[in-house]
Amino acid sequence: MKQKIVACALFAALASLLCAQAPPAAGPGRGGRGGRGGPQRPSYVVNPDRTVTFQLSAPKASSVEVSGDFAAAALALTKSDDGEWSVKVGPLNPAMYNYTLSIDGVHVTDPQNPAVKLGDRSSESMFEVPGDKPAPYDVQAVPRGTVHINWYDSKSVGAPRSIWVYTPPGYESGSAKYPALYLLHGSGDTETGWTMVGRANIILDNLIAAGKAKPMIIVMPYGRPTQEVYFGAGPAQQQGGGGNAWENDLLTDVIPYVENMYRVNATADSRAIAGLSMGGGQALRTGMTHLDTFHYIGAFSAAAGGGNVEQQYKEFFADPAATDKKLKLFYVACGKTDSLFPGSEALVAALEKANIKHIWAPSEEGHVWRNWRNYLADMAPRLFR
Repeated sequence: MKQKIVACALFAALASLLCAQAPPAAGPGRGGRGGRGGPQRPSYVVNPDRTVTFQLSAPKASSVEVSGDFAAAALALTKSDDGEWSVKVGPLNPAMYNYTLSIDGVHVTDPQNPAVKLGDRSSESMFEVPGDKPAPYDVQAVPRGTVHINWYDSKSVGAPRSIWVYTPPGYESGSAKYPALYLLHGSGDTETGWTMVGRANIILDNLIAAGKAKPMIIVMPYGRPTQEVYFGAGPAQQQGGGGNAWENDLLTDVIPYVENMYRVNATADSRAIAGLSMGGGQALRTGMTHLDTFHYIGAFSAAAGGGNVEQQYKEFFADPAATDKKLKLFYVACGKTDSLFPGSEALVAALEKANIKHIWAPSEEGHVWRNWRNYLADMAPRLFR
């Protein structure tokens, strides 16, 4: 089963929606039934001073809380006499944030906010606090690429799966071949994550238009060796590949599929692999053990695993000079308050000890999408130079 849906207009519209910097005011007829009126006002307002007011009408509720990646713990909303609940947080730094509501102990996404971070375990609503100038992930007046959805049957996994593929502006009207970045999601996300949450396509549109990044194709596969989550129940056990089923799928199913379907330069010098969290660990394990396939590696807050890095990747470190000669870029980034920060530090220490060239980009904060968008915006200009 091989289908391709070109979804440029859809994702441009969704991206524009996600970039809304303030919710519309409520008015007569808004939120009416029968298709009348526009979308309802989300349960938050971003104020001019970059504070955010959460407000929800729930007259019969006895408790309402909001949780998000902007606070260490859930925040209680206060109920007014008319049944409106509210709390103000911040000011917050310009960025995108995630949140959920808890109404009488039941955790839900904001029923009035269409900007939702979907995942394979849970979902969260999203909002943006704008800065004084556009962020790397904000939609700007530049040429835009296309996001394609490809369905395929994985021989390695033994189940149907999908790949999201970004092609740069001008791809459809040209004949040139492009390098490819294989960009992997984290354990709570799916192959949709880097587009719908990370806005990788928007980031690359902006960088390419500014002349900061080379035009490239971005391939975003599903990161678990099981049936793609949106197809519903699938095989309980991975098939055809044992513990290496996901890696086998990438190397023997995904890459050949992409290089047959798209105009891709099929050389190691034109391939990069990078990912966040679980995907960062996959990028390390696959990239460091397949230097004849990938000459660019990126690890964002990587779940690198415990133990001695030099023992884990003996062949990689066996001949540091030969490894260094093959590698074009080894990019490592992690937030200083991330529980995975020590693992990234250990990896960097091993690279320094072996005198293997790399870029170490520690940042503030922890295990959050705010960091991963920024890491991609920082790494992408360094690729395929």
